[in-house]
Amino acid sequence: MNLYIFNETRRGAVFGIGTYIRELMAALKNSHIRIYLVNLLSDKPQITMEEVDGIRYWYFPEPIPDIRVSEPSEQRQMYFHNIVYLLQLYIQDKTNLLFHLNFPQCGSFADELKNTFECKVVSVVHFSHWGFTVFDNLTRLRSILNEVDSDSFGDEVKKMFEEEKSYYSKVDHCICLSEYMHEILCQDYELDTKNITVIPNGLSDVPDTSVDFDFLRKKWNIRTGEKIILFAGRLDEVKGIRYLIKAFCEVVQICPEAHLIIAGSGNYDTCLREAKTVCTKITFTGLLEKDELYELYRIADIGVVPSLFEPFGYVATEMMIHALPLVVTATSGLNEVVDHTCGLKISLTELPDNTEIDTVLLAQKILYLLLHPTEAKEMGENGRKRYLANYSAEIFRRNMIHLYSSL
Repeated sequence: MNLYIFNETRRGAVFGIGTYIRELMAALKNSHIRIYLVNLLSDKPQITMEEVDGIRYWYFPEPIPDIRVSEPSEQRQMYFHNIVYLLQLYIQDKTNLLFHLNFPQCGSFADELKNTFECKVVSVVHFSHWGFTVFDNLTRLRSILNEVDSDSFGDEVKKMFEEEKSYYSKVDHCICLSEYMHEILCQDYELDTKNITVIPNGLSDVPDTSVDFDFLRKKWNIRTGEKIILFAGRLDEVKGIRYLIKAFCEVVQICPEAHLIIAGSGNYDTCLREAKTVCTKITFTGLLEKDELYELYRIADIGVVPSLFEPFGYVATEMMIHALPLVVTATSGLNEVVDHTCGLKISLTELPDNTEIDTVLLAQKILYLLLHPTEAKEMGENGRKRYLANYSAEIFRRNMIHLYSSL
């Protein structure tokens, strides 16, 4: 099998989708599959090809803007048309071709691939653009989609939805990360359930480096007696960071030894405005390397994932690997990853024009774990077991190879 995995040089490649692609290639290594990673919109000045550890990497630079084309969508369509033409030239072995897409491209890309090659085209539903605006409020989404006369916001949501619906209808098979997304693809996108497979993401286990716990706390300047609440992720509205800081203001009133570490990059100004009265109790680390983030996982007391929309939940899974007890929102795919044995969950508050988190309830859940270390430890251990049973790299490998072979 010749598997071409498509990546793009954009924000998602640094975060969830980048992690997915790295884990997928690692899982498929030493299998019967020949792997090619096709990097589109690359910052390299020219087409480049290299081979590393048996995997072939192709880089296609981003297009030079054409002043004759005014519409960005038309420019994008031309770019992908040219990519298909170049693939014709560079793909030598055209037997058992499988193209694995990871970003919602213009709909014609999948069509052109299928018309040009004897192949199968698979796409993963990593996210939905509308999820960053209406969050996990399906009532609001469906209301907007059914509006006859919508405002500019509604028109934009409809446009995003219809583009994704058209795109996913053109691929041979969709992979979604949760039953939550499976239901939306069937009910709202009107896709045939036979063309959808639910395969949760998998993560490689972290070897025990046996670094002393006290040494790590000293390294990160954590005072004796401090209880660490850890958030890891982008500082975006969809990640619920504003609600977490509001809840933390309540937490420190009852548990003054609590300290919040926020590991991630994004809009610090909004966070700092919310954190005015407790700024000395919060540490912003910026974007960390994986090994640094894993050190924080190992020394934190609890992990909090207060997302408003989360198709899967890589951060929660990473925390489970490190046996961290969790406080999470019961949203989308995250609600399936974390069950009641390994975390405390908070339902989102759905309003006609917004989605919110009850910060009082969030503070209560955080305080419960901080003040009940025995129960917290048991939850952390259960999370580790749940990871091994459902989200390990080996399970992911088996599921992906089975799907590829079935196609």
